[in-house]
Amino acid sequence: MRKLALVLEYEGTRYSGFQVQPDRPTIAGELGRALERLTGEHVKIQGAGRTDAGVHAKGQVAAFVTRASYKAEAFKGGLNAHLPEDIRVRGAWEVAPDFDPRRHATSRKYRYLMTRGCSPSALWRNLAHHVAGPLEVTAVREAARLLVGTHDFAAFCGAGSWVRGTVRHVLEAEVVEKGRLLAVTMEANAFLPQQVRRTVGALVQVGQGRMTAAQFKGLVEEPVRGAARQVFPAKGLCLVSVKYGSRSIFPEWDGDDHDEEDIFG
Repeated sequence: MRKLALVLEYEGTRYSGFQVQPDRPTIAGELGRALERLTGEHVKIQGAGRTDAGVHAKGQVAAFVTRASYKAEAFKGGLNAHLPEDIRVRGAWEVAPDFDPRRHATSRKYRYLMTRGCSPSALWRNLAHHVAGPLEVTAVREAARLLVGTHDFAAFCGAGSWVRGTVRHVLEAEVVEKGRLLAVTMEANAFLPQQVRRTVGALVQVGQGRMTAAQFKGLVEEPVRGAARQVFPAKGLCLVSVKYGSRSIFPEWDGDDHDEEDIFG
């Protein structure tokens, strides 16, 4: 028996999230079927991030145990031959038997993408949320800086969420504008359910003048669970990368996406 890890890229539009669900199309479900066709085995898939329905990924990490004797790199082509076109394996490596893609992750990076202008973009309709009307990007950027550090992010967590501990450490909160596209990138040790989508919803409210900087600061410093009520749609969210600190899991992979085309293309 051996354990392998995969880096996955997918468009989540037609999937009900990453985790296997009965009678629903999911990323792990499709991956499991592809592995069964390739190896003849029924395997359990572990994932680094439990992405919700409609959320995309450029650097999701998944792991599984197999008896198959193929070289690790052969799984990339073999699985891609059996996977639908909206799911791709970007790399495959053999890892330690105790490797857990979720528990061993030291940080995860998400990006929320928006289009601006009078009307939504046809080309970005599945990958970005359209924000109409004026938006003060400088105010959005200044508010985002308040997120960096260790805080109780209860305000950005769904009121009905099962999560108890709501303290997280945000390493990065960056706002980048290019043309009609606006991206909010957040990297943290872990995220609460809906945290990024609620955070972006509140940031946009600041940029639209519907929330003051002081009110946003209050959400960060004096949190009331679920107080950030606007949840932006899943389609704008993408799991960009997962990092594993000093653990040498992927020899040729540093967990970032710099080898890909610019997100703004």
